[in-house]
Amino acid sequence: MAEFELACLPTAIGSMPHTNVEEACSAVMKHLPAIPAWPQLPMHSTRESMNIQFSEGFPGIVVDGDKIHVEPPVNFEAELKQIYIDQKENNFDKYAVSAEYAAGLHAFISGVKRAGIVKGQITGPITWGFTVTDEDGKSALCDETLAEAMAKFLRLKAMWQENALRKISRHPIIFVDEPSLVFLSSSYFYLPREKISIPKEKVAALLEEVLKGIRGLKGMHCCGGTNWSLPLNSTIDILSFDTYNYASSLTRYPDEVKSFFGRGGNIAWGIVPNNEESLAKESVSSLSDRLGEAMAPFTRDDISFKQILKQSLLTPSCGLAGLSHEAACRALELVAELSNNLRKRYTI
Repeated sequence: MAEFELACLPTAIGSMPHTNVEEACSAVMKHLPAIPAWPQLPMHSTRESMNIQFSEGFPGIVVDGDKIHVEPPVNFEAELKQIYIDQKENNFDKYAVSAEYAAGLHAFISGVKRAGIVKGQITGPITWGFTVTDEDGKSALCDETLAEAMAKFLRLKAMWQENALRKISRHPIIFVDEPSLVFLSSSYFYLPREKISIPKEKVAALLEEVLKGIRGLKGMHCCGGTNWSLPLNSTIDILSFDTYNYASSLTRYPDEVKSFFGRGGNIAWGIVPNNEESLAKESVSSLSDRLGEAMAPFTRDDISFKQILKQSLLTPSCGLAGLSHEAACRALELVAELSNNLRKRYTI
């Protein structure tokens, strides 16, 4: 768990609407100097959309517009086997994310001289395997061999990223982004296109494959409601969720949340909306009240309000790529102001 208290520090989920890389990095550093997050910039290039961004180098991968599929090359089995070998031997150097796929990441590393904590992010194996299809158009998650190879591939990508971020920070945090976990029920993950289910235990194993490659703090983000017992019982240090729209979804798991806090886990409360209409209506005061309401149910389980604050981060509800530049910066500003307000009021 954390070697330090996160204590309601502000950070971001990742994506920004900018096409100018330097402007995006500057906005992040201006508003989130305590825990800056490198900006994903899908408007700068389609290669920076969350699923394509981490596809670089996977055997047989084909990017067609915003779609990704695998066309197995002649030596496909040998190339998949090499991923297993590299994962076993921790050979992550050749799994770099290039500037062509992550201009924001490379500009961030080049521009930040030194930071106490930085945040990175990678698409998780469930979302990636759900999105990437095989040659028959089925989700890669349907193919056990392909799904496992993808998880190991993403683990190596996460290891490379964490190592790259350590050049500017002793404390990088890597989040595994899993929006597709909204399809997870109490016992299985449902694939609506194929109308088949994958056991929850298999989902957990694929997630842990990636998480085991992260040496420092590791988080998981889902921007909808899901079966929170799975991430809360995983090896993550931080659970990130859309508190603004789905606060009640977490209250259904009081025992798991209590246990998570008890072992030192942290929650990243996505309390600032990433919708322009909602954003325009909110203030630090209104968001503080809304956050207090989201946290209150857990204080009934012998968890003090101050403990929750100490084991929390504050973020926007999800990525900000769909907003205008002005609105995205306003969202970061509100996160930062709310953090400052709470840290002063409760002396954390």
